[in-house]
Amino acid sequence: YNGDDANTVDTLKGIEDKKLISVGRNDGNEWVAKNVDVPGGFHSEYDAYHNGEFVAHVVLSVPGEHNILNSLCAFAAAYESGAEIEKILEGLKHFGGAARRFEKLGTYCGVTFADDYAHHPAEIKVTLEAAKKMGYKHVWAVHQPFTFSRTSLLLDDFAEVLQIADKCVISAIMGSREVNTIGIKATDLSSKIPGAVQLDTFEEICDYVCDNAESGDLVITLGCGDVYKVARMMCKKLKEREKQNA
Repeated sequence: YNGDDANTVDTLKGIEDKKLISVGRNDGNEWVAKNVDVPGGFHSEYDAYHNGEFVAHVVLSVPGEHNILNSLCAFAAAYESGAEIEKILEGLKHFGGAARRFEKLGTYCGVTFADDYAHHPAEIKVTLEAAKKMGYKHVWAVHQPFTFSRTSLLLDDFAEVLQIADKCVISAIMGSREVNTIGIKATDLSSKIPGAVQLDTFEEICDYVCDNAESGDLVITLGCGDVYKVARMMCKKLKEREKQNA
């Protein structure tokens, strides 16, 4: 469990018949990640300590400081289960991430594309903050709002976190199971984000991003609907353009 999170620690009070293993960034936890380095690109690394003693240097192939703690939890669980440290390190290094969780799709014409399932402001915030530390020229957020009720309820929160990106494109709202009785529109969100562009169709979004993204940029599609489709459309278009320019 995350020993740095007060709510988690409080929740576990009173549990005496189970072995509890604390993991975190602060001294006092059983497992601690120290000397964290997130140098940019799709990797990061740190030193793992157990009960104050150095265990191993961990290299990851996934970005973001949140994955430091995720991987340390995995390290601790594997270690407690009897796995060899060398095997744990190998597994962590070769883990490329879960599908649709900052999933790298490829780099074409110098533009890197990634897709993420993030559909709540807190998730989007973590993803975009990680992206901004990766050393790309510009970070693009292509967001598909999901359900009219959630978009309306969290409108200001979405607008705030999407501004972390350098450039933002908002698609039409995916209503899913809902009927738009609220009258909310995608432009209600885009108008709150300075410089944001609102385009309804994936074809429009694909053309706009592919025509305006620059070499060295990172484009992330964000949402739990079918926004991943436009990510693949953009990859296909720039891949074909790359071949034509070869």
